[in-house]
Amino acid sequence: MAQNSRFNKEPAYQHGQAPKTAVILCNLGTPQAPQSKALRTYLAEFLSDPRVVEIPRWIWLIILHGIILRFRPSKSAKKYALIWTPEGSPLKVWTQAQAQSLQEKFSNASEHVTVRYAMRYGQPNVPEVMDELKASGVTKVLVLPAYPQYSGTTTASVFDAFYNWSLKTRLIPEYRFINHYHDHPAYIEALASRVQQHWREHTQAPLLVMSFHGVPERTLMLGDPYHCECYKTARLLAERLGLEPSQYKVTFQSRFGKAKWLEPYTEPTLRALAQSGTEHVDVICPGFTSDCLETLEEINMEVRQAFLEEGGKTYHYIACLNNEPAWIEALYRISLDHLQGWDLSAPPKATLQNSRDQALRLGAKD
Repeated sequence: MAQNSRFNKEPAYQHGQAPKTAVILCNLGTPQAPQSKALRTYLAEFLSDPRVVEIPRWIWLIILHGIILRFRPSKSAKKYALIWTPEGSPLKVWTQAQAQSLQEKFSNASEHVTVRYAMRYGQPNVPEVMDELKASGVTKVLVLPAYPQYSGTTTASVFDAFYNWSLKTRLIPEYRFINHYHDHPAYIEALASRVQQHWREHTQAPLLVMSFHGVPERTLMLGDPYHCECYKTARLLAERLGLEPSQYKVTFQSRFGKAKWLEPYTEPTLRALAQSGTEHVDVICPGFTSDCLETLEEINMEVRQAFLEEGGKTYHYIACLNNEPAWIEALYRISLDHLQGWDLSAPPKATLQNSRDQALRLGAKD
């Protein structure tokens, strides 16, 4: 029988195949290089996602291809060049390191789990990683977004990528999706550990600013829980650090376009704080689990400059969780919470051989 063109070519089914589990850590993505051409490719994919920009598609595509992709790539490339490392984009470097460290945690615990990372936009993408895992015999997949707070613009879009891959797959692995972990004790503990480490190395500022990535305000009105989950993360972190409400402030950064986004905005807030006499601040971005353009260039360069221009004296940016041991432990514990019920023990070699032999026998009878 001819292969149905709707489906991708995939490994033949094996009778008695032993279950194999994978965890995929999914982050937003990054351009391949800090160059206009690479940024144009990346931004075209990112900004074409209807989850990211929720306005009538035909209008947006005209704006995107007629205006934005003509001018934004070169401006963005210059910003990426400021943070690019010899190993590549910081976001990709840290996401890859996190996946490797999480793999080591599972291996050291003798748990039979394969860990990979994927990018929603850019490389390695979800279809590429899923093809590789399916070819290796993976039958169960836990999807772990790098976004602690759920949003339709980020978390749901990651899930879309897996659903879209599945549309062209005959034998779909068993999925589990982690929606959020904004209030998971291990995540809060990792954030607190990061802040306390910074305070040990520097003096504690009178005010801790927690800057989260912004989204259009209308998403809150339409039922997106992101705004509330950001505030809960901030409250739990402040309580863990023993801060009073007057000692911390929540803001939202990275506004794009002319629509109203979640407020208060980060840069105007820092300018106003400096103007009103606040001289020393610590700034952390709890919603970003890896340092990237939005933390290293926007927060640690642009917002820093704005605060100092208005009279601020000391501005300390607290790095993201990156590959800190407490964060890897949190990823491990969050994963285990959602892997319950799946057998993580390695199947005996004899069982694997018996399964292969059975498959051959049944194949011969067919």
